[in-house]
Amino acid sequence: MRTAPEPRHRQVPGAEDTRTEPAGGRSAARPGLVLAAVAVVQFMVSLDLSVVNVGLPQIAVGLGFSAVGLTWVIHAYALTFGGLLLLGGKAADRYGRRPVLLLGLVVFGLASLVGGFAQEPGHLVAARAVQGIGAAAVAPAALALLTSTFPTGRARVRAFGIWAAVNAAGGALGLLIGGLLTEYVSWRWVMFVSVPMALGALALAWRAVAADPSSVRGGRPDVLGAVLATSGVSLLVFGVVRTDQYSWTSPATLTTLAGAAVLLAAFVYVERTTTREPLIRIGLFANRSVAGANVYNLLVGGALASAFYFMSLYLQRVLGTGPALTGLEFLPFALGVVVGSVLAVKLGYRLAPRTLLISGGLLTAAGFAWFGLISPDGAFVTDVLGPSIVASVGFGLCLGQVVSIGTAGVASHETGAASGLLNSSRQIGASIGLAVLGSAAQHRTGQAVTPAALNDGYALGMMLSAGLLLAAVLLALTVLRRTGPPSQAEQTEWTDDRDPLLVRD
Repeated sequence: MRTAPEPRHRQVPGAEDTRTEPAGGRSAARPGLVLAAVAVVQFMVSLDLSVVNVGLPQIAVGLGFSAVGLTWVIHAYALTFGGLLLLGGKAADRYGRRPVLLLGLVVFGLASLVGGFAQEPGHLVAARAVQGIGAAAVAPAALALLTSTFPTGRARVRAFGIWAAVNAAGGALGLLIGGLLTEYVSWRWVMFVSVPMALGALALAWRAVAADPSSVRGGRPDVLGAVLATSGVSLLVFGVVRTDQYSWTSPATLTTLAGAAVLLAAFVYVERTTTREPLIRIGLFANRSVAGANVYNLLVGGALASAFYFMSLYLQRVLGTGPALTGLEFLPFALGVVVGSVLAVKLGYRLAPRTLLISGGLLTAAGFAWFGLISPDGAFVTDVLGPSIVASVGFGLCLGQVVSIGTAGVASHETGAASGLLNSSRQIGASIGLAVLGSAAQHRTGQAVTPAALNDGYALGMMLSAGLLLAAVLLALTVLRRTGPPSQAEQTEWTDDRDPLLVRD
């Protein structure tokens, strides 16, 4: 079915025109607005993963958190976000991406508003948990919209480049924004700042995304599978994030992780044998691109979250930098990711995504290894600026590619599930990576709190982050299939002289 007038478009011979799919294809009528809505959503979700970090000391004083209780300001969001992403992806596939996206934005915005008015520690932790629930709905729905709106060609390369830039910039700028708000306004604004972004994304999505019916035909939902998957992933993340209190070999940790393993094994069994519609088709993991992209994403997520953590502590606890200046000194990283993402768009017309994954991973690993040379008497210019630029440009090169690979070739009715997997793998990787590398750094530091001892621990953590990136590169070399650059037909798919992302009906 065609609308009139339609952008001039040349179909790739033998390829299905996925933009006419009944479930989500109508959203492609306004690709520029769809991309804008997805960008705001992803920036908001990424920013919320880091915006509170710099303000934690002031939050502890303002609400009376204990040292242990304060960590749950971070973990409450991570647990619900990481644990419910698969369910959010399935909901987007089953009930439509538009309603799930809009509902998730409402939940996220309200939770941010309530959290800003918190009067007790429990209030803020609960608000952060509800924020995670909203994020678990909007993240896979938005990524599924991006995948279906830009299925092939130059438009897809550019769209994923923009998505990659705002995704990483949100995480990096969250530290800057959090530091400035905490020092010059109030820690409460690290919660309030998400409210206008949620309202803006809601307005864009309401206008740009057409109402789409359920893309799932019949079938009863696999409620048991949803409960097992969500509970298993949540318990896994819960067990890992508590290793700062209980060692990896403690009965509490071993029992928690064993329970998570049992729940996840039961989930796999149910998904293979259920007569209902499975939460995620196990056969999806037989796709080497999907499986490889998710493991790559898990390793990169662990490395990046750990690097942010160690560098924030190095700047504040070793170099004595204040919250606002610490956030400002992360700005080169955010700008570097944007530069890397722009390069990925330019190079994506000529190079295969796998090539950019490998190149970007190697460059990021080099930057993290350079970070590992920090010294207790160092300075931002000599110890932080150079590694930030190298690592961020490399990360920008590979971020959009891993998403493009992980969703390419997936049936339209499974794009939400595939998108949820990618978001979940990165979030779980961040939690597991930070817990493991943080424990290693703490072991190296010991009980000493001198700048030299702390520096040794942080340097080790950065070197281990580089090791995770090298493991991801090795995975890309051995698991992901070799593909050539985009074909000439794909490169010239959009022959209109206007920007394909701005074409309207």
